[in-house]
Amino acid sequence: MSGPGERMLELLSLLQSGRDWPGTELAERLGTSPRTLRRDLDRLRELGYPVRSARGPGGSYRLVAGRALPPLMFTDDEAVAAVVGLRFAALATGDPGADDALRKLEQALPNRLRYRTEAVSAATEGPSRPASAADPSVIAGLATAATARQHAEFDYTARDGARSRRRVEPYRQVLLGRRWYLLGFDRDRSAWRTFRLDRITAVHVPGTTFRPRELPADGMTAFGADRGGGAVVHFDAPVEAVAENLRAEAGSLVAVDGGKCRYVTGTDDWAWLAMAVAAVGVPYRIEGPPELIEETRRLAYRVTHAIGSASSVTGSARRNQALEQPSPRG
Repeated sequence: MSGPGERMLELLSLLQSGRDWPGTELAERLGTSPRTLRRDLDRLRELGYPVRSARGPGGSYRLVAGRALPPLMFTDDEAVAAVVGLRFAALATGDPGADDALRKLEQALPNRLRYRTEAVSAATEGPSRPASAADPSVIAGLATAATARQHAEFDYTARDGARSRRRVEPYRQVLLGRRWYLLGFDRDRSAWRTFRLDRITAVHVPGTTFRPRELPADGMTAFGADRGGGAVVHFDAPVEAVAENLRAEAGSLVAVDGGKCRYVTGTDDWAWLAMAVAAVGVPYRIEGPPELIEETRRLAYRVTHAIGSASSVTGSARRNQALEQPSPRG
């Protein structure tokens, strides 16, 4: 039989699986008597773990959600998955809550697991830079309201700096490019709108509910672009070829015919988007908006200038090399 401390940890690990455990099976797994098992379960309850028992032949036990968050137990594989997931969540969103949770988990990892998490991170490509910082409380508050179909109110700063109080029916939150967006029905304007979450403050959910409306036919990405909140790009290549080099999560890619496709995205991160569509490696045409066209011009200028500088250096090197060669003897 294992010692009391080891037995308690194993018991907690089993209960955190989320299933109902018959008392006889738990006692057998732990190699202990039913009486000792009941005593161990009472100790867990004293430590704040809400263990529910059900009557019946032998009884059964289950760990349920409580008012407080007690310490969690992870297997080796679960610990590695949690650390790697939090590390990329922190990179992708810039959420300080993910950073704090990641630090706590990393400090508790034994050396054998720390090596595994570092190996996975080193061999996996993460986001090039974090998303614009949206307040975690804003994300959580609007997500809860959308799930419960509750009205939401918030202060919003538009692209031109104008501030207004908006009353919306929140539906979806999506990470497009490097920014979080909310798709909602604006009650004062009687129209669908997209809102950047990093421009939202002072969220209030009054508690009133709404009946869900039918979402825009083409989804959030197409909706945002068609109303000036995003971009439209045409590629002279089959949709399959473009999809291999363009992140589907950042927009909607639709075939126009066998050799062309149309890309629609709700993001307004023009510098990122200009590089993303250029990196696809096939001919393309930008339909709009003007901000993306202008950013593409700047990107083209930088690339052309870089090539010109490299050509000048290469040409000078070749001329110098030619001068250093001995003259042919007649």
